[in-house]
Amino acid sequence: MNTAMSTKSTHPWDWNLAWQQARTKKRHDRSDNSHWNKRAASFAQNARKSNYADNFLHLLAPQPQWSVLDVGCGAGTLAIPLSPLVQQVTAIDFSETMIALLNAQCAEQGLGNIRTSLTGWEDDWDQAGIGEHDVAIASRSLVVDDLRTALAKLHSKARRQVYITSLVGDGPFDRRIFEAIGRDLDRGPDYIYVYNLLHQMGIHAEVRFVLNGGGTKVFVDIDDAVEKFHWMLDSLNAEEEARLRIYFERHLRKTQGGWTLAYQHTVRWAVISWSKEP
Repeated sequence: MNTAMSTKSTHPWDWNLAWQQARTKKRHDRSDNSHWNKRAASFAQNARKSNYADNFLHLLAPQPQWSVLDVGCGAGTLAIPLSPLVQQVTAIDFSETMIALLNAQCAEQGLGNIRTSLTGWEDDWDQAGIGEHDVAIASRSLVVDDLRTALAKLHSKARRQVYITSLVGDGPFDRRIFEAIGRDLDRGPDYIYVYNLLHQMGIHAEVRFVLNGGGTKVFVDIDDAVEKFHWMLDSLNAEEEARLRIYFERHLRKTQGGWTLAYQHTVRWAVISWSKEP
């Protein structure tokens, strides 16, 4: 597999520039750490209910001798289940709250082979002591403006393989709900930008898809449904909340133990990977 990497593009269509332009239109996935500090607890809770980590690790096929760098580790969605399967995990994130939650989990579960570091994409990884690892992963964490530089940094820290999980379409955001409350939804660039930029950089990557299923969400009532969707719909005004309630009145169906949406919202993630030649 070709893994020669160029940080400059000579192609008339620059996918890094296209990524940056698409990100200017997005309304979600903010890149400031205060936003992720606020979301950390609910993000960690939702991650534990999902089978995303199991599906990702099935594709990764971790080996016991590996050292793994987990960039944008969050509260440990992958770092924690990876810990007993590999020799060492270095988990980095720019959110203080995410790192604190991960450290608490490590202490609670007695996981001694996870090293955490409060480090983001734009930081100096060498100065932070982030060296080479057998495998480098960036799982749903490419919330960056300069994609080419981020990919080059990740590539440089991997001896064997690199794995990236990127958005497919709207991802976990339900466009029907946004339309119902009168909001536009633009998630910005998805995985195809990443894949095409890698190609421009001389990397012929493989793309596979995993489902992010957390089972059918069951709500106690409409109030509970509105509360559970706050993570998706920041700062609802009174009119938007009224429209959201009407939407749930029309689309919630009685089920065992509560209420659930009458349709299934399928979420896919693209796992983009490549191997490095010796």
